[in-house]
Amino acid sequence: MTLATAFDLVIFDLDGVVYLGTEAVPGAPAAIRAVVAAGTPVIYATNNASRRPGEVAAVLSTLDVPARTQDVITSAQASAELLAADLPAGAAVLPVGSPALGEELAAVGLRPVASAADRPVAVVQGYGPQVGWAMLAEACVAIRGGARWVATNLDATMPTPRGPLPGNGSLVAALRTALGGREPDLVVGKPEPGLFLASLRHRGGRPDRALVVGDRLDTDIEGARRAGMASLLVLTGVTTPADLLGAPAHQRPDHVAADLAGLSTVEEATRVPEWADGVAAAAGWRVEVSGDQLVLARTDVAAEDPVAALRALAAAAWANPRWAAIRAADDAAQRAVEQLGLAHLTRGTVATADANAAG
Repeated sequence: MTLATAFDLVIFDLDGVVYLGTEAVPGAPAAIRAVVAAGTPVIYATNNASRRPGEVAAVLSTLDVPARTQDVITSAQASAELLAADLPAGAAVLPVGSPALGEELAAVGLRPVASAADRPVAVVQGYGPQVGWAMLAEACVAIRGGARWVATNLDATMPTPRGPLPGNGSLVAALRTALGGREPDLVVGKPEPGLFLASLRHRGGRPDRALVVGDRLDTDIEGARRAGMASLLVLTGVTTPADLLGAPAHQRPDHVAADLAGLSTVEEATRVPEWADGVAAAAGWRVEVSGDQLVLARTDVAAEDPVAALRALAAAAWANPRWAAIRAADDAAQRAVEQLGLAHLTRGTVATADANAAG
């Protein structure tokens, strides 16, 4: 049984997992096609509120990723659905974001307006590249006038081929400052569980039978935990190996893989191991603790996957929060540490042969 087939639904984040900007993450389309071919339903859940589900599905299709409109749920869509369930039909709502946000509001029977003078009962703020001072000013006046403030998400940045750029959270922060530190009344997107739970409402199923795949600890992984779902962290987006080692308890994934190919491997191959009897072991790697150091050793001469070593390091780091450095017990471990970008955390290498590391 593969990781994907062990669940009834796989929920994919998009930015940093399936694509970066307009480019597919290398290997992602083929990996998702393999999941679909194996029979596990998928849904794409994104905090990005700048496009409607049909537009997102069309973009995915151009990248050779299997997607239909009903396979996509956005934070804009989920926000509109939540407001529609709580407001009378035709209620005025001020969208701050891309045109897609207003279209989602109209699709559920609400009336998008462009000015605080229209007396909106709610303001919905989502990412849009054209959001500027004028939109924020109308939102500021409307919220001060009593309108409910809903944020589609609080992502400070969004991944792009040029590196992280300002996300909706950065724009929310500007409005928060103008409002004297006031927080939004409701946040819909990750890490709040609303977007993932909306995915289940659209597709059906139980939280404990769903797997969330994401690249961010503070949104995807935390959101999965809040929703009662299992999670897979892939290292194709924002989170680095060093970030993973320092993850607080509420942001720790169940599984870690280099990329989406991990979905087609045996479930245990990606699972973060248990810390038991002072040892964490994963696929030919072993981590123990000596003083304040995590000591990584290769126990199988065939072991070459640095991400397997990372899973063992993560288990040890989480169980020993006072660790301060990593020590490589052999040359293979040193290579793995360097490949993971963790060399700055090392404090020397124990010069032992790989063949002796198993002892």
